[in-house]
Amino acid sequence: MPSPKGYTRLQIALHWGAALLIVQQYLFKDAIAAAWDATTKGLETTFNPLVLAHVAGGALVMLFALWRLSIRARRGAPAMVGDNAMQRALAKAAHVGLYALMILMPLSGSMAWFGGVDLAAQGHNVLKIVLLALVALHFVGSLYHHFVLKDGLINRMRRAEG
Repeated sequence: MPSPKGYTRLQIALHWGAALLIVQQYLFKDAIAAAWDATTKGLETTFNPLVLAHVAGGALVMLFALWRLSIRARRGAPAMVGDNAMQRALAKAAHVGLYALMILMPLSGSMAWFGGVDLAAQGHNVLKIVLLALVALHFVGSLYHHFVLKDGLINRMRRAEG
């Protein structure tokens, strides 16, 4: 399958939608953390819309990731860009890690929240640190391409192409 030149509007919308949801997950995680602590201590919790937002946000992140992967499987992806093979391999590993975490984190969170699986909650807390590191790497990589390499790579997520 030939590599497309860029991403579609839908792929770009899913990328930025997932990015905004991930930011929202980090900013408003305190409500679900407090509810989890109360639940594990046997205390009753009341409805909190921020808890619902966290659960729904995680589900949407996973849905968007799976949707993007299904489009990628049918359409292909633009060629990787980088100074050398090591940078391209690092970029590929980071993207695989991001997709894996956008699927694994909602699964572990669901197992913890709905199933009461403490090990899943612990894993979820570890994975959030890994996700934050990969998001930071992804962001720094995009800035490197834009300001150092000046290769226009960042435009792939700004304007839809073929």
